[in-house]
Amino acid sequence: MENLKYRFTGKTKLFFGIELKQIIRISDNSIGGWIEKESNLDHSGNAWVSGNANVYGDAKVYGDAQVSKNAQVSGTAWVYGDAKVYGDARVYGDAKVYGGAQVSGNAWVSGNAQVYGNTRVSGNAKVYGDARVYGVTHVYGNAWVSGNAQVSGNAWVSGNTRVSGNAQVSGNAQVYGDAKVYGDDQVYGDAQVYGNTRVIQFNWFYL
Repeated sequence: MENLKYRFTGKTKLFFGIELKQIIRISDNSIGGWIEKESNLDHSGNAWVSGNANVYGDAKVYGDAQVSKNAQVSGTAWVYGDAKVYGDARVYGDAKVYGGAQVSGNAWVSGNAQVYGNTRVSGNAKVYGDARVYGVTHVYGNAWVSGNAQVSGNAWVSGNTRVSGNAQVSGNAQVYGDAKVYGDDQVYGDAQVYGNTRVIQFNWFYL
């Protein structure tokens, strides 16, 4: 029989009409967070749900991933590897957060989006649609990355920026302020796009 990592404390709560159960780690009696069912948190590995975090629906947390504080993981989302989701962050839909990625603050990752590598998504940032954010990137502030957009390398996207469509931001590029990057644009190298800039249609910006 599989070794069990946790059991239920017997405490439950209703969360938007869903009954969630509090967990406790068997090895040290450490009280954990809240899950709907055992399939939400793998018994193998070091993955854990703590604090007031909620994991429900068909979401899965496994590997060495950590979901803590007031974070929510739901839908069919997966959080795995060494990923961390904390603060008031939400990961839902079919989203995947993995590798060493961290999602924190009030950030949302949703849809079919994938956030991985050593990426940081924080503040009020949103990554959704089929977007990919990876590498050593940082998406924060009120920035949105959506559509089929990709942010990679060491790029930073912040402020009220919108990166969408098939746009790509990579290398050491920085996009901030109220800038908009969309369509099939590419911003890479050491480029900086900021202010009220609009970058549209097959443009390449680099230094």
